[in-house]
Amino acid sequence: MFKDTFFKKVEDRTNVNKETILSLANKLQNGNMKDEKTLSELIDSLSNMTGKKVTDEKKKKIIDTIINDKVPKNIDKMI
Repeated sequence: MFKDTFFKKVEDRTNVNKETILSLANKLQNGNMKDEKTLSELIDSLSNMTGKKVTDEKKKKIIDTIINDKVPKNIDKMI
């Protein structure tokens, strides 16, 4: 029941359904997060889901940050 409530709240706020969220989670879990192509596809998926355009320059910066292990360890505090 908790899971359904959680997914319903996320769907209401983002207009992204449960199946799409689970598909994305599966990509994250099974993907190589050091592979530029995988990261690019993931960024494109997120961009499409959220309706937010990500420029090629921004995408490259995100990919470089992840590949070079420069993602802050305390990212949860940034949100």
